[in-house]
Amino acid sequence: TEGQLAAMMVGREVLLRVEKGPAHPGETVLEVEGLEVMDDRGNLAVRGVSFQVRAGEVLGVAGVQGNGQTELVQALAGLRQVSAGRVRILGADATSASPRQVLERGVAHVPEDRQQDGLILSFPVADNLVLNTYYLSPFARLGMLNQEIILTTAEKRVQEFDVRTPSVLTPVSSLSGGNQQKVIVAREFSRPIRLLIASQPTRGLDVGSIEYIHRRIIEKRDEGCAVLLVSPELDEVMGLSDRIAAMYEGEIVDILPAEQVTKEEIGLLMAGARRKEAAGATVT
Repeated sequence: TEGQLAAMMVGREVLLRVEKGPAHPGETVLEVEGLEVMDDRGNLAVRGVSFQVRAGEVLGVAGVQGNGQTELVQALAGLRQVSAGRVRILGADATSASPRQVLERGVAHVPEDRQQDGLILSFPVADNLVLNTYYLSPFARLGMLNQEIILTTAEKRVQEFDVRTPSVLTPVSSLSGGNQQKVIVAREFSRPIRLLIASQPTRGLDVGSIEYIHRRIIEKRDEGCAVLLVSPELDEVMGLSDRIAAMYEGEIVDILPAEQVTKEEIGLLMAGARRKEAAGATVT
């Protein structure tokens, strides 16, 4: 079976299905209205997208790679300029916020390319664990880094998040893909956050690491964090999400409760079908 194969691969029983209870959505944390974003070639990649993500829920964005998801996430994280529309985080305008301003509003970002956008590969694990907080107390004082506290904190996070590394001084480039991703998760999840933006959080990982990342995401949701999950993996989106937004050619085709939609229907929506067409096509 799939479960037996996964257990043989990682040496222990692996949960292939995500275990989660019902969501208890609270206040609106992220509000996006009429968002338009250009790609690197100057073409419109995100076309009038609107949605909300509430505390205590996972909104999954399902779509074939290259349909505007990358540009959407970059705009929300302050990494790409917004051409039109508005972004609010906890009611405050964040349309033109810088990455640091977004971070300081309680947003965690797990980027789709961990090596290019999430880590400095030549830096040790310890430094990568404080890339977004190194300038804050207790890691810095009067403009000077407190290396002792950075190392002590790194040791704690490596244990808490099960990062397999010879030392916190080991260059992060020496770690496996799964452990590199755990470094990012440890860094982003170890501070108080209100919104988690996770883009392809398990891309290229082994089944054991996938299970671990999924469990951590659901833990954040259950703690009351709003989660925006973006992934081309339909099983991942359906397994983690409370609501699913299908994205095609830069537009949100529909947003549906996860329990009210089939895998086949979402697949058709990802290909550009509208809800009635998708529902009709799945009737046998």
